[in-house]
Parts: sequence; C-alpha cells; structure tokens
Amino acid sequence: MDFSNRGHMEGARSRAEAPEFSRDVLDGLRQPLESGEVVIARAGVTARFPARFTLIMAANPCPCASARTAGAGCDCTPLARRRYLARLSGPLLDRVDAKIEFLPVRRAELLSDRTLTEPSAVVADRVASARRRAAARLAGTPWRLNAEIPGSELRRRFAPAKGALRPIERAMDLGQISARGADRVIRLSWTLADLAGSAVPGIAEVGYALGLWMGTPQ
Repeated sequence: MDFSNRGHMEGARSRAEAPEFSRDVLDGLRQPLESGEVVIARAGVTARFPARFTLIMAANPCPCASARTAGAGCDCTPLARRRYLARLSGPLLDRVDAKIEFLPVRRAELLSDRTLTEPSAVVADRVASARRRAAARLAGTPWRLNAEIPGSELRRRFAPAKGALRPIERAMDLGQISARGADRVIRLSWTLADLAGSAVPGIAEVGYALGLWMGTPQ
C-alpha cells in the first residue's frame, strides 16, 4: 500500500494490526483455522461454509509502535503493552504455524541485503517444486497439502526421520508446546523438507520448524 502522508499511514497502521481487533473477534478465527470451515447455528439450523485460508497477522510491540524504533520514544505503560498483546490469546497463537519477530532495519543492513536477496522467480520455482514433491507423496490419499494431514495420520504414516522428534519431545516435557502445536510443527517440518528437496524431515527441519512455531529469533 502507498500512503501519501504520515497521517494516512498512522491511520492505516492502527487498523491493520491484529491487536487492534477485540479478543473475541480474533478468537473467532480459532475454529476455521482448526477445521477449515465456519459453522453457524441459528434457531436449530446449522450451516457449514468452507473456510480454508492463509492467515497472516501483524502486531506491533506496543500500541504506539515505537517501543523498538531507533530514536523514537515510547509512552506506553507496561500494563498497556500487556493488554495490547494479550488480545492475541494462547489458543489462537497455538494455531499459528510460524511466528517471526522483525527488528528495526538500519540503512547499512538494508543496503547490504541486496547481495543476499533472491529473485522472485527463483523463490517461486522452489515453492512449485515443493508443491510437486508434496503432491507426489500424498497421491492416493484424501489430502493434497501437508497442512491437511490429520494429526493421527501424520504421526503414523508421515513421521519424520528416526530421532528427529527430539526437539519436540523436549519442548513438550518443558510444557512449551501442546499436542496441537506438535502436530503443526511436524507439518511445517515436512514443508521445510519439501523446500530443501529432502525425502523426509530430519532433526534440522524439525528444530527449525519448532523455532518458527515458538517465535524463537532465527
């Protein structure tokens, strides 16, 4: 989006950030994220609508968005910050596969990144190859994508390499991840393996997927 002045940008930013919505509205996303459909019950009649989608949310560290901006002061109290981020409930975040923290980018970092950036065509080709690899693996099953595989089938028929689940097992022992989260990490590890051209996820893919799910800085 292109905004002509700072006022317009500030207004758009306040509307776009996920914590600007009420917690009830955000938690309403939990059921369709889990089941892929929206269920509406009214006067004894239940209607089901397909609702498979990709959810991308953004959140500032505080209401004023200045907490981590170099040279800018933040006037938000600790309580205001907690209330702001608390609108993203644990059960909702449990259903978000990847959580990534972006730190402020300085000019030198932005310019040096030019030598590391891949062309979009290269990335698109890698994604297409990963999709073809997943489609071949899932041929003859009711599923087309890694995200569609039920947890029970995921553990039984599509388990990662032997010993690769150690990062998840350790996280579960520490109470850092739920069973639902573990399933999502395994699905994500398959996608990482498909992108890398690996036949099966190893401990590297599972560990990286777990870090993405937990929001660990990469």
